[in-house]
Amino acid sequence: MATEMALVKHISKFSTSSPIFSNSRYGKFTTVRMSSTSQSTAKAAAKGGKKAAKTAIKETLLTPRFYTTDFDEMEALFNTEINKNLNQSEFEALLQEFKTDYNQTHFVRNKEFKEAADKIDGPLRQIFVEFLERSCTAEFSGFLLYKELGRRLKKTNPVVAEIFSLMSRDEARHAGFLNKGLSDFNLALDLGFLTKARKYTFFKPKFIFYATYLSEKIGYWRYITIYRHLKENPEYQCYPIFKYFENWCQDENRHGDFFSALLKAQPQFLNDWKAKLWSRFFCLSVYVTMYLNDCQRTAFYEGIGLDTKEFDMHVIIETNRTTARIFPAVLDVENPEFKRRLDKMVEINEQLLAVGETSDIPLVKNLKRIPLIAALASELLATYLMPPIESGSVDFAEFEPQLVY
Repeated sequence: MATEMALVKHISKFSTSSPIFSNSRYGKFTTVRMSSTSQSTAKAAAKGGKKAAKTAIKETLLTPRFYTTDFDEMEALFNTEINKNLNQSEFEALLQEFKTDYNQTHFVRNKEFKEAADKIDGPLRQIFVEFLERSCTAEFSGFLLYKELGRRLKKTNPVVAEIFSLMSRDEARHAGFLNKGLSDFNLALDLGFLTKARKYTFFKPKFIFYATYLSEKIGYWRYITIYRHLKENPEYQCYPIFKYFENWCQDENRHGDFFSALLKAQPQFLNDWKAKLWSRFFCLSVYVTMYLNDCQRTAFYEGIGLDTKEFDMHVIIETNRTTARIFPAVLDVENPEFKRRLDKMVEINEQLLAVGETSDIPLVKNLKRIPLIAALASELLATYLMPPIESGSVDFAEFEPQLVY
């Protein structure tokens, strides 16, 4: 119980009254400073050209966290002389799939993007901008982590290192495509500035595996669900980036499959009581974060014809079913009590946000937040302590398809 209380104490920090509570890939959270990129834009503005200058992105925008890890431990984990559980043939097969680069020619823009962006106005325009900003930063965060892992593991395990490098290629391609989308709205992220200015959050390797596996798989289910919905309801296809989600989500899925292989190669992360606690903890933090953030942005989902809560529950259930194939324990998200508690957290979170928007002095705001944070922590603890579903296997079933599609 002491361990579980420690977990809940940690997860209770994810209150949206704090600037760390946000995600785009739903497992990565914090506030990041952003700025406008090109100097040429400023020059255009100075000349009073017809096109509006790209404006600086709000520095207070909630965006994903950048991560670092213990690279020496990573090298030991993937040293074939130390770790006899490494299935090099599986990694070599995955490497060939990544080398094929199915999406090499997929992310090609056309004039439809700018034309569609010009037609989006009012509140929906700002919502789209935020969606692109958050998504771009999340993809870039993954690029930085994977690139460094590819560099550091090159001597220890060249096969695994090359896969990380190729995943960084995918993430960079996604980030660049999203940043180009921002240019349709006369904005851009200075990714070079982010690289130098961001504070990096340290996560132990096993936590990187849990969180990133969930991040990639939940990203898959979000993308494919939106894609299928808009294919059936083309009248809501207000911006062409969604047409790319079918192929895009397969990158996310391949990345998730790679992390599942990494977890299988480290059975100590899957086969004891601590692994069960951590698995449930990361499922809870990712699912709750996504649900609370999306419920703050219902206008975006309504704008593309989705019911936010129905969409999120679908994504959570499918991600949980996928995750149950590898994690030793997962949450019982299909229990109606789970959703009831999520909705209660949304209510508390809305009250926390309302406190933050008052004109009270900081001391008064903090006093008002105390009972709300306690209530949120109580709901989180109760959700965490719901009877879990025992699951997972170090070996996947032989009939499991490579792509969940």
